[in-house]
Amino acid sequence: MTAQINIYNPSKLGAPMGQYTHVTRVKADEFLFIAGMLAGDAAGNIIGEGDFDAQAKQVFSNIGAALESAGASWGNVVQFTTYLVHSQDIPKLMEFRKREFPKMFPNGIYPPNTMLMVDRLVKEPFLIEVQTIAAI
Repeated sequence: MTAQINIYNPSKLGAPMGQYTHVTRVKADEFLFIAGMLAGDAAGNIIGEGDFDAQAKQVFSNIGAALESAGASWGNVVQFTTYLVHSQDIPKLMEFRKREFPKMFPNGIYPPNTMLMVDRLVKEPFLIEVQTIAAI
C-alpha cells in the first residue's frame, strides 16, 4: 500500500500563520521517524556557524538525505517539529520556508509544523533543529 496522505486546513481553524497546514490524516504501512536534524555534515562539522540561513539549508539537506535513505521524499512528510534557540530567528525561518518550501513541496501543501523555543541545542553553535515524521 502506498501511503495515503491528506494534508488540510479545517475551515473552523482559519489560515495558518506560516508555511504549514493544520492537519495531516494518514493511512500507511510504515512511518519514518527522523531524529532532530542539526546543521552538521557527515564528518561531524558544524555548517554555517553564526549563519541561520546556512544552518537551515543544511538541516533540510540532512532531512532530505534521511528521507532518501528510506526511499521517501518530501511528499511523504506528515509533520515537522522545529526547535529554535533565538526568537529573533523566527522571521529568518519564515523567509527560508517561503523561499525553499515551494521547491520541496511544489503542490503548495506544507506539512503541519510545531515551533518551539529552547534554551540551547546539543552544541552551543547550533541555531535550529528539525524533527520529521514521514509516512511510506
